[in-house]
Amino acid sequence: MELHQFFLFLAIILIAARLLSETAARFGIPSVIGELVAGLLIGPSLLGWVSPDTTMKLLAEIGIILLLFEVGMDTNLSRLARSGGKPYIVALVGFALPFALGYAISAWVFGLPELTALFIGGTLTATSIGITVRVLDDLGKRQSDEAQIVIGAAVLDDILGVLALAFLYQFAVEHEVSVRAVSEVGLYILLFMLLAPFVAKLAAMIIDRLDQHAATPGLLLTMVLSLILLFSWLAHAVGAPEIMGGFAAGLAFGQHFGFRFPLGKAVLNLKPSPKLAHRLEEQMRPLIHTFSPLFFVMVGVSLNLSDVNWGSGFVWMLAGSLLLAAFAGKFASGFCIREPRRNQIAIGLSMVPRGEVGLIFAQLGFSQGILNGELYAAMLIVIALTTISPPFLLKWFYGRNAA
Repeated sequence: MELHQFFLFLAIILIAARLLSETAARFGIPSVIGELVAGLLIGPSLLGWVSPDTTMKLLAEIGIILLLFEVGMDTNLSRLARSGGKPYIVALVGFALPFALGYAISAWVFGLPELTALFIGGTLTATSIGITVRVLDDLGKRQSDEAQIVIGAAVLDDILGVLALAFLYQFAVEHEVSVRAVSEVGLYILLFMLLAPFVAKLAAMIIDRLDQHAATPGLLLTMVLSLILLFSWLAHAVGAPEIMGGFAAGLAFGQHFGFRFPLGKAVLNLKPSPKLAHRLEEQMRPLIHTFSPLFFVMVGVSLNLSDVNWGSGFVWMLAGSLLLAAFAGKFASGFCIREPRRNQIAIGLSMVPRGEVGLIFAQLGFSQGILNGELYAAMLIVIALTTISPPFLLKWFYGRNAA
């Protein structure tokens, strides 16, 4: 892309995102819906002004990483721990049930090849934590009990999704699955998520001390951004999604995270720093609000609805069946834990959005020739509807059940 074209496309995306998010908010609709619609409007589906270019996708990835950093800062691990095994149960059911339903419908009802059915089932396992968190934030529910369970479950769901994608990708490329290789990736991801917040906490204390004695402005923002990018790179290096690096760094800088570590007779006590978290939030928030809309617009841009063969009966029957499986599989995960019915419904709805994660599965299957044009079109319909409808449903549900 030429430099002047990049500037033009970026300006179009930012203006469209702001105008449509503001319009949505004025009508009481979550602003993320406006940003998704902006992507559909300016992308290949309608006007065709912006295409899913690599450069724009990179900027969108920065946006979602920064958003997950903010989510990490707001996540209260002690509160999440009080949820016990609930996030794990929601994640496992929300992963296994859609996968099983998607595979069964594809292989047993429509008679599709086994590998194709596996890819379709894998696509239905996805949960877009970015979209879910943004909707809960728009509704003022990010700090609610159910949101803490959803955030924990969505993070675990992403890890399970990465492992599933590793299995399926290896099977597609080499026509065999190495359990050892995928097990190693799983172990690396687990170690990263356990150790990264503690390492980042040590770095946070050093950065805080440097910032207090800095001779020039902007040191805190520069160092924290560098740490976020470094941890995102480390996450990718061990096989985890880059957004996990942003989430781990956010946990360390939040005002709820601290730990005590014995060093012989001494004890290393790293306490939470509300002052550091407040200073960082003030400096990071404008950056997050600038970059995160890019991600949601690019989700809309990536959904090329003009690729859908709207006249194909097979596409609609398959898409309709998979859509029911996609909704039911995720929605049921909220009812597998002991919570008030209101929370169960909210958790189930919050787990439904597929977004960019589902697109990664579908595009990989299409690029490898596992999904043909009709199957890919059906998956686009499912991903689009499961991405766009949950924010409306959550808005309606919380409005009807205001507490």
